[in-house]
Amino acid sequence: MEMLLALVAIGGAVALATSLRILKEFERAVVFRLGRVRPVRGPGLVFLVPFGVERMQRVGLRIVAMDVQPQDVITRDNVSVKVNAVLYFRVSDPRRAVLEVEDYLFATSQLAQTTLRSVIGQAELDELLAERKKFNEILRQIIDEGTDVWGIDVTAVEVKDVDLPQEMKRMIARQAEAERERRAKVINAEGEFQAAGKLRDAARLLSSQPASLQLRFLQTASEIAAEHNSTTLFPLPLDLAPLRDLARAVGGGGIATEQVAEGASEGAIGSAIEGDAASRPWLEAGGAEPGVPGRELEKAEPSVPEHALEKGDLPKEGGAND
Repeated sequence: MEMLLALVAIGGAVALATSLRILKEFERAVVFRLGRVRPVRGPGLVFLVPFGVERMQRVGLRIVAMDVQPQDVITRDNVSVKVNAVLYFRVSDPRRAVLEVEDYLFATSQLAQTTLRSVIGQAELDELLAERKKFNEILRQIIDEGTDVWGIDVTAVEVKDVDLPQEMKRMIARQAEAERERRAKVINAEGEFQAAGKLRDAARLLSSQPASLQLRFLQTASEIAAEHNSTTLFPLPLDLAPLRDLARAVGGGGIATEQVAEGASEGAIGSAIEGDAASRPWLEAGGAEPGVPGRELEKAEPSVPEHALEKGDLPKEGGAND
């Protein structure tokens, strides 16, 4: 009798030990009693009916980071790329995760791969590279709708890498280089436009005070002299019309005098730079080219006939009798 009681006590202790389970905070137990599902238990100490009457299956509630295998995809603009992603999800309903699908990890992985191929195949390459965040959200919504019946909540989907062919990488590099060059030209043109505006304002300011232009010239000359340079600058007017008017007034009217004055205005810059001594009397007397005597100008026939002078018809300007 005592032996029987001892055996019963030992069997009860073993059954009690095998019927106790300890679940962690992030674990839940889906219990089956004689094949029928019971309410979810856990966490902590869980008691099961011994001798196989009740069985349980552990389900974790933590977020799972699943690596989606690289997929060869042809985009909408016929570019072959290889794309891989990472999927973040968690089990929100352990009971449905066990009852609705045989292996929810494998099923979620396959659904993510097929969704990745279909979504990326409908996008163009430029959109995929520039708007990756938008495609991440589209993938998350589609996968979350597919796994919702399994009691799985998809928190995020991130496209990790887009592997392009070498030819496409070189084309993208050339496109980026051309875009940078275009921006540089636009910036340079904008700088020239702004500089032209500033020069216009400066010219308007200097024209209001003629003495300021002379001061600016003296400042430039002092900057050149500060560099131990022996070059000396002399400003020459670009408009030689006053010299032509002076030649008309001094030499007299007529076609020959105007031609001489025009020739003098064309050779003034070259003669002034070379420092020819013969040009200085010409500038003072209003003669023609250096080497042409002043008496030739005196002998030049006036353009107005003598009978016109007798009648008092004088030329309006540039005549010999002014």
